Amino acid sequence: MTTPAAPRPAPLRSRRPEWADRNFLLLTAATVVTNLGTHGALIATTWAVFESQGDAADVGLVAMARFLPLVLFLLVGGAVADRLPRHRVMVSANALNCVSQAVFAALVLSGEARIWQMMVLTALCGTGQAFFNPAAEGMLMASVNGEQASRAFAVFRLAMHGAAIGGAALGGALVAFVGPGWVLAIDAVAFAVAGGLRAFLDVRNVPERKPGGGLFADLREGWQEFVGRPWLWSIVAQFSVVVGLIGAVESVYGPLVARDELGGARPWGIALAAYGAGTVAGAVLMTRWKPRRMLFVGTLCVFPIALPSAALAVPLAPAGLTAAMFVSGVAIEVFGVSWMTTMHQEIPEEKLSRVSAYDWFGSTALLPLSTALAGPVEEAVGRSEALWGAAALMVFVTALVLFVPDVRNMTRRPHTKEISAGSPGTPPPDVPLRLPSADAEGAVRRDG
Repeated sequence: MTTPAAPRPAPLRSRRPEWADRNFLLLTAATVVTNLGTHGALIATTWAVFESQGDAADVGLVAMARFLPLVLFLLVGGAVADRLPRHRVMVSANALNCVSQAVFAALVLSGEARIWQMMVLTALCGTGQAFFNPAAEGMLMASVNGEQASRAFAVFRLAMHGAAIGGAALGGALVAFVGPGWVLAIDAVAFAVAGGLRAFLDVRNVPERKPGGGLFADLREGWQEFVGRPWLWSIVAQFSVVVGLIGAVESVYGPLVARDELGGARPWGIALAAYGAGTVAGAVLMTRWKPRRMLFVGTLCVFPIALPSAALAVPLAPAGLTAAMFVSGVAIEVFGVSWMTTMHQEIPEEKLSRVSAYDWFGSTALLPLSTALAGPVEEAVGRSEALWGAAALMVFVTALVLFVPDVRNMTRRPHTKEISAGSPGTPPPDVPLRLPSADAEGAVRRDG
C-alpha cells in the first residue's frame, strides 16, 4: 500500500502589487539612479560657471543652452518615440547624456572649462532629454493598469523625488567639499547605470505599431489631438509661463541669492532637498487620495509654487526658504499625479508620446528665453523686483486656467484606460514622468 504524496504547498503570493512588475521596477530603479546624479549636477553646473569667473548672465546662457535644444527637438522626439521602440530611444538618450557629462566633468576638473564649452555640452544633454522625455512618459502611460494608474504614478514619483532629495543634498555638499567637477562625473556614471537598467526592459509582448504616414503626418495627428482638448492646451500654456519663471528662479536667481545672502551652495542644496521632501510627502498623500475633480484640485495646487520666488525676493533666512520649498513640493506633486492620471485617462495609447511631446514642448518653450533674460532683467529692475514679478505672474496665469470649464469639471472615471491582454501593463510591466521632470529628472521638469 502506497502512501499518497503530500500535496505541494501553494506558492507564496508575491507581496508586490500587480502593476509593480519587472518593467515597472527596472524603470523606477533607473529613474532613481539618474535623479541622484542629475539633481546634484544641476547645482554643480552653476558653481562650475562661478569657478570660471562667470556672472549671472553666464549662468543664464548655460541654462539656456540646455533648454533650447530641449524645446527644438521635443516634437521630433515624441514622433520618434511613437514610431520606434521606446526603450531603445531611452537608452540612446542616456548614452548621449553620459558622454556629454563625462566630457563636462573632465573639463571642469582640468580647470580649463570655458563658458562656450559648457554651453555646447549642456546643449547635448538637453538634446538627449528631448528624445528621452516623451519616450519615457509614453512607456509609463502604456504600462500601468488603468484601475491602479493613479497609485502607480504616485509610487513612481515617490521614488523619483526621494532620489531628488538625496541628489540635491549630496550634490550641494559635494560641490562645497570636493568641487563641481566630481559631481558632474558622478552624474555621467549615473546615466550609464540607468541606461544599462533600461536595456533590460522586457518588450516582447509590446504590440507592434502600425506604420504611419511619415514624421510630419505623425506630428500633425498629435497636434490635432492636442488642440482638440481645451483642458490640455490651456494648462500647457499656463505651464509655459510657470515653468519659464521657475527656470529663471532656480537656475539663476536662487543660486545668486544663496551665494550673496545665504552663505553659498550648501543652503541652496538643502532648500532644493526640502522641495524634494515636499514632493515625497505629496506623493505619499496621492497614493491614498484620489480627488474626483482631478484637474481642478491639481490647478489649485499650482498657486503655492509661487512661494519660493517670494521667499527669495525678501529674502527669507534659510529656514524660511526651506519651508517655502517644502510646501511648493507638496503642491506640485498633487498637480503632477493628477495631470498624469488625466493624460492616462483621456489620451489614446498610440498617441501618448506625441501628445506628451507637445505637452513638454509647450511647457518648456519659454525656458531658453527666461533663463537668458534673467540676468539682464535683474540688472534692469533689481533682483528682488524680478522675483516678486515672477511670483505675481505665476499666480495670475494659474487663476486664468480656472475659467476653462473642462479644468473645473472633468471628473475621474471609475476605470481609466485599460491595457489590452498581452501588453506590458497587464498583470502580471514601467517611467518618468514629467516635471516639470523632472527625470525629472526629471521630470524638473519641472519635473520640478
